Amino acid sequence: MNVRRLIPTAALAGAVALAATALTACSGAADAAAGQDGKVHVVASFYPMQFIAERIGRDHVKVDTLTKPGVEPHDLEITPKQTGQLAEADVVLYLRTLQPAVDKAVAQAVAHSGLENVVDATTLTKLEAHGGPGHGEAGHEHTDGDEHAGGHAEGDGHEHGEAGEDPHVWLDPTKYAEIATGFGAAMEKADPGHAADYRKNTSELVAQLNALDTEFEDGLKNKASKTFITTHSAFGYLAERYGLDQEGISGVDPEAEPSPARMKELQSVAKKDNVTTVFFETLASDKTAKSLAKDTGLTTDVLDPLEGITDKSQGSDYFEVMRSNLKNLQKALGAK
Repeated sequence: MNVRRLIPTAALAGAVALAATALTACSGAADAAAGQDGKVHVVASFYPMQFIAERIGRDHVKVDTLTKPGVEPHDLEITPKQTGQLAEADVVLYLRTLQPAVDKAVAQAVAHSGLENVVDATTLTKLEAHGGPGHGEAGHEHTDGDEHAGGHAEGDGHEHGEAGEDPHVWLDPTKYAEIATGFGAAMEKADPGHAADYRKNTSELVAQLNALDTEFEDGLKNKASKTFITTHSAFGYLAERYGLDQEGISGVDPEAEPSPARMKELQSVAKKDNVTTVFFETLASDKTAKSLAKDTGLTTDVLDPLEGITDKSQGSDYFEVMRSNLKNLQKALGAK
């Protein structure tokens, strides 16, 4: 295993420290955090947050998600029932900027319902701006501090965070592990009676994510091309981590319509960079991907941004779908 690519000690310490900030006014002990069934009620904003909460909380938590399977997370509208779930939650885990409706509902719950234990995943790792349509994501080596600049693109279909920061951090296993580490520390504070279990579960999950990172690093080393085309520009962190170039048909909003000029540009990119495949995803229409593939003589395949798991997903959980993504990338890029 490439030790350099594991989460460095400084980053782990930083994530734990950030968790203390992310956990808003965490004053209650286990009795305050646990519901009538003896479990901590965690409300997660969408699948990647749900997965972390379930893996770290295990038998000590009851996890509800605001984004049901098959729902496009970017466009989620909060129902009155879900507003009530937030108000009654013991712990909330969300990723600010991805879902504006969730951001607003969480703020209201904190202000009006006495919601105390709120963990914002964006405070547990570093967000970056990644290129939109027409701007490839050239990968490069990361330092221990993961400090590097990302160019903010013009024409991005959907603005996120400060200066168009990309929220799709869970598609980089190392950044996802930083979020897991921070949430684990937050759960230790919210439910100290089970702190040892949360610490153990967090350590196991981080080890699995580090192993996944190594699988991607090794699996994408020797490839015929480093450029991939995808309908949804969600893979900037993944591309940067593993030395790939992402070319998105639309921006980070999967529903954005590409211009004719962009489609023509992608035809040139495909020819120049030996692209073989146009990727689409399970939660959005594949119409544009198939149109481009037909015009350029390319094939299509799935690259799943893992914003939700359905019966159409190529796997039943985060790890299975990520490994399917790796397999599909290897095939498309001619990796040996």
